[in-house]
Amino acid sequence: MRIAVAVFEGAEELDFVGPWEVLAAWRFLYPDDVEVVTVGETVAPMTCAKGMRVVPETSWDELGEVDVLVYPGGRGTRPQLGDEKIRTRLRNVKQRGTLMTSVCTGALVYADAGLLDGRPATTYWSAFDELLPLGRDISARPDERFVDDGDVITAAGVSAGIDMALHLVRRLGSLETAREVLRYIQYDPQPPV
Repeated sequence: MRIAVAVFEGAEELDFVGPWEVLAAWRFLYPDDVEVVTVGETVAPMTCAKGMRVVPETSWDELGEVDVLVYPGGRGTRPQLGDEKIRTRLRNVKQRGTLMTSVCTGALVYADAGLLDGRPATTYWSAFDELLPLGRDISARPDERFVDDGDVITAAGVSAGIDMALHLVRRLGSLETAREVLRYIQYDPQPPV
């Protein structure tokens, strides 16, 4: 299974690093089963929302086929809205049978490409007013950590991407594999507040 995690200027760090950590742990535990790559417009360094610098492993032009795409949110999603190149890219990736997943305001980019029309979806708690006008008949699910609608999965904001990625491991691997990954990353959300 080949999984691509998108990165771009202004991407929210935990939106992609959280799922990447979960999926990379799956790869570490089962190296023959999973490949995880980061993808960007180019392989040049980019600056994320809070200043983290990342270098994508591959570019969109060189990516090839993937089974799953993880698309993060962050302030960098807003300049992507209305960009026909990005809309077409995402539609083409989905048409090839890729499981499309988003975290936080990555859902805005999916909605702008028409991928959320007629579907239930979630996003960052304060972004629903932006999300809903971007598509047709999107059923807002503001109380869900993630929404699995078959070939499209949307996750709420930031840390919800970790939960969504664990769901992916369970859905595409097994419950036991997801539990192994959970133990490996020692994820046990019990906030101290």
